Amino acid sequence: MAKAKKMWVFSPPKTPAPKVPANVKAEIETRANELVTQLKRKRIHPPPAADEFQRNYLVDIYTKWYRHYFYFLAKYCVPGPNALVPFFEVKLARLEYIDPNRFNLSFMRYTGEWVLLHSNLTLDDCLTSIREESYFE
Repeated sequence: MAKAKKMWVFSPPKTPAPKVPANVKAEIETRANELVTQLKRKRIHPPPAADEFQRNYLVDIYTKWYRHYFYFLAKYCVPGPNALVPFFEVKLARLEYIDPNRFNLSFMRYTGEWVLLHSNLTLDDCLTSIREESYFE
């Protein structure tokens, strides 16, 4: 069996992620929390009646920052006596800050990978997409 040849490959340095200014962070959080309030009214319902097949149900929607990403998350309750954990969270959407008032919008696929849905959108367009498109249900 022949050995694989080793060779040098050019690997340019990665460009650092842009820093999000504090005033931009505050504006995004304010506008996103308004959307979260609307989504809570629309999507959070009282717990379903107890039956043989107890289903997970949505109890909270919230946001958080991580580096230059802004996430929309949903918290689900796991009813029943055999539940391994009482709650779990699911990431619904991710805004990636790229420039002032420009974002990439992604959704979490069922396989656990982020799928870029729209690129180079304004904040208004991102929030409208999250509100209206079925990817973020």
